[in-house]
Parts: sequence; structure tokens; C-alpha cells
Amino acid sequence: MGQAEQVREAAAAALADSGVVVEDVAVHPAGKRRLVRVGVARDVSDLLAQDLTSAVEPLTLDEVAEASRAVGVGLDDSDAMGSAPYTLEVTSLGVDHPLSTPEQFRRNVGRLLRLRVSESAQGETADTGAETEARLLEAGPDGIRLADAPDNLLPYDRISAAKVQVEFTRPGGKDN
Repeated sequence: MGQAEQVREAAAAALADSGVVVEDVAVHPAGKRRLVRVGVARDVSDLLAQDLTSAVEPLTLDEVAEASRAVGVGLDDSDAMGSAPYTLEVTSLGVDHPLSTPEQFRRNVGRLLRLRVSESAQGETADTGAETEARLLEAGPDGIRLADAPDNLLPYDRISAAKVQVEFTRPGGKDN
């Protein structure tokens, strides 16, 4: 098991039952130290089975700070980093992070997305397929529904790329 996987396991254990999950882990050499970046997000695992459409609030700064403390303690208590010094950065993932899992799509219901959609399941690379921009209405375990085709379920295996688009004012007057 690589160091990033060990960090992921230690961080996930430290965040268990906190309502926050580990989304991304990267470990980079930085001189004599290592830079450990842990991306976190709100846990939506319970929502995927029951509620496919309600908005999910992003993590607050206080929640990210608490997650950072918990991950720091978890890493210090584990052997994931060994004895070498490291710098820990815990952050929520930004809108530029590509969406690839049902949980990532679920957290972004109501947001405007730019997607690359292939005609057939898993048949095309990220550089092929039609690009579209539409509001995400619903995200479930099997796929998503977009505002431009609300009656059609778009399976995840037909989505080769997806990113949230920055909007300064969203419909309903709520700012980003």
C-alpha cells in the first residue's frame, strides 16, 4: 500500500461519523518535508438512496478546520507518514475539481455543469463526445437528470468529463 493510500485510510478513520469524508489525497516531496493535501467534502452517502434532489450545503470554514484538526491527530497517531516531518493541508475541493463519482454529483445538485457526454457507455475517451452545459436537477446511484432533459436519466458511464460552472448569481437569488 502506497503512502497516499495509508494517509487516506488514516484520514477516513479520523473523520468517521463526523459528516465529512475524504475525497482526494496527494503526498508531494517538499524539500526535507512532505506536503500532504487532503481534500474533504460533506458526506452524502445517506442521501443517495433517499433524496436525489435537495441542495447540499458546502462545508463551512469551521467544519474544514475541525476536519483538519481531526486528520492531523489521526496522522500523528498512525504510521502513515513515518517519522519524517510533513505539512498538512486540509481543504474542501473547489469548483474546478472534476466530478466523477455519484457522491460528487449529488453534492452539486442545483448547480450549472459543463459535461462531455458520449453516445455509448464507456465507448469514448474524454476528448470525444458532445459537450453540453445544463443545470443538475437530480443525482442518484445510477445517473443524473439535467434541466435540458428532465425525463431522461443520463448514466454515469456516458459522462466522460464534468465540472461545475461558476455562477455569480444562481436562479432563486442565492449567490455562490
